[in-house]
Amino acid sequence: MDNNLKQLIHLNVNGEIQEIMVESHWSLSKVLRNGCGHTGLKEACDEGACGACTVLIDGIAVPSCMLLAVEQEGKAIETIEGLSKDGKLHPIQEAWLEEYGAQCGFCSPGMIMSTKALLAHTPDPTDDEIKEALGGNICICNNYEHILNSVRNAARKLAHNAGGEK
Repeated sequence: MDNNLKQLIHLNVNGEIQEIMVESHWSLSKVLRNGCGHTGLKEACDEGACGACTVLIDGIAVPSCMLLAVEQEGKAIETIEGLSKDGKLHPIQEAWLEEYGAQCGFCSPGMIMSTKALLAHTPDPTDDEIKEALGGNICICNNYEHILNSVRNAARKLAHNAGGEK
């Protein structure tokens, strides 16, 4: 591949600026996984239909396979790797473990990121609101009951974690 076709971009990923050479047609998911080493997000459908590659862009849950990396400069990108701090899991991740939200685990990063976006704006969601927020995420194991329980538990944890990160 000719390096003349690449350009240098600066991505703000999990609060850190990363410089990376990319081609203009590369998706954000490709750059995050292969260029930045953020392999928590998964690549599956490459059509924005499964939610496995969901990240937060300026707090909004989006399938990163549908975004061009070059268009993300100046935006805050958060991946699953950015949730835990100092070796301590985020309350949403804790809830996922406690409620068996992950079965095979493939969908969990996207589900967790969608949950984070939901709970940041709707701290006490109804089941319908949870289903709507996670509607772009597919669980091939059909573990939806445990996923709903995980989101409910995460909402309780965050509500009791005064001043906690959402």
